[in-house]
Amino acid sequence: MDLVLTLASFGVGIVVGLTGMGGGALMTPILVLVFGVPPMAAVSSDLAASAVMKPFGGFVHARRGTVHWPLVGWLCVGSVPSAFLGVFLLRLIGSDAVVQEAIRFALAAALVLAAAGLAVKTYGRRRKDGDSDAPPPRPRPLPTALLGAVGGLVVGLTSVGSGSLIIVVLLVLYPTLRANNLVGTDLVQAIPLVTAAALGHAILGDLRIDIAFTVLAGSVPGVLLGARLSARAPAMLIRSALVVVLVASALKLVGLPNLVVVTAVAALVLAGGVEAVRRRRAENRSAPAEPSSRSWTSTTTPAVVNVQDRGIGAGRSRSEVSR
Repeated sequence: MDLVLTLASFGVGIVVGLTGMGGGALMTPILVLVFGVPPMAAVSSDLAASAVMKPFGGFVHARRGTVHWPLVGWLCVGSVPSAFLGVFLLRLIGSDAVVQEAIRFALAAALVLAAAGLAVKTYGRRRKDGDSDAPPPRPRPLPTALLGAVGGLVVGLTSVGSGSLIIVVLLVLYPTLRANNLVGTDLVQAIPLVTAAALGHAILGDLRIDIAFTVLAGSVPGVLLGARLSARAPAMLIRSALVVVLVASALKLVGLPNLVVVTAVAALVLAGGVEAVRRRRAENRSAPAEPSSRSWTSTTTPAVVNVQDRGIGAGRSRSEVSR
């Protein structure tokens, strides 16, 4: 067992438990870029590991009641069949070399799409997150199933999207969905989705059991820890970091030089810092000013009570104290 891969899987599992995102979007590029696993084997192994990992995080959220079950059902209506379709479409692309190259570029495109949608929704959620008492949204069956089908197709092709893309779909269709319900719903709907895609790869003989078990050894405890911390962690910080990692991974997958990747990452970090400063200033301007001194009532009333208490204790009458 590769200890470094296990530790990397543990970190990815924490991110998945915290945000519902980043399983395939982080693990598959790590397998390809860092450990030199062929893209087809990386996709199939990551899907198999996710099929076992995600139920652990989903169980924690289900116990807490943070799963919108009707949304899970309608997403699966579209995503599960299209995940099978995506796996078998890989075989229609061409020879093994062509397939590997196609997966590499499809994975890069999926990462950029996930990062773009995630960035838009992350930096546009400040007003929406404030309404924590909003009632659960009513399901929109047809749009939910159709967009779930698109996400399932991408997952079958690349293993990316069971969290990153689907959670963007949920944000677009249901902007009033509470943050913890968003994560719980996304984790639970991903279970049948990645299971269907993993079964498709297993049928075609692409699965690498040794890699899948190594990933599971780290990701299962990671996702359990992340799910337990999801209500307290700064999710916006995690999502912002995830955007940076997604873009950097996409640029490396298409073969861009390290200088270009570092420059792009630096630009994203700078943009995120500027946005954070702008938001902090806006919050400070909108926050009510604290009073410079206490009111007359708050300063004098306790003193009167103390005088009365001391006076009565010393044997003086109430009339004497009042004079």
